[in-house]
Amino acid sequence: MKVAIILVILIGVLALLGTILIGGKGDKHYDTKTKANLSRLSWIYIILGIGIIIAFAFYL
Repeated sequence: MKVAIILVILIGVLALLGTILIGGKGDKHYDTKTKANLSRLSWIYIILGIGIIIAFAFYL
């Protein structure tokens, strides 16, 4: 069970890092919108990560 929790956290962190790295690339006009979208997406990942941790705590 601990392996599953570690895998979920690891995949979430890697997905967040990948999103940040890919989100920073683009043309000049798209860059201003990307920052707002990237910020919202980062908050989604943070909330999702907290939710996953809480769900596992209740599951155990």
